[in-house]
Amino acid sequence: MPPKSKKPDPKPASHEVERVQTGLRIEKRILKVLKAVAEVHDLTLGDLIEGIVLHAFEGKAPFSKPTMQRIDQLRSVYGLDLVAADSHRLTDR
Repeated sequence: MPPKSKKPDPKPASHEVERVQTGLRIEKRILKVLKAVAEVHDLTLGDLIEGIVLHAFEGKAPFSKPTMQRIDQLRSVYGLDLVAADSHRLTDR
């Protein structure tokens, strides 16, 4: 008889953190896509950004394949044509 598979803990232990308000400046279309992704996943924008950054710090992809497909749709809707290679070449109007 195969061993029973262990079910993942439905509610992992939480970590208390101190959050701060920031005056982050971000490209307008990127912000629109991020807000839409947060809304789709019923997250605050801050929670979404924290998740993206924590994944990036570990070298992990932050989004599943279905979420990436949704992001591609949202990029099209909001006219977001920037790519990672553009990240260090953006200038303000």
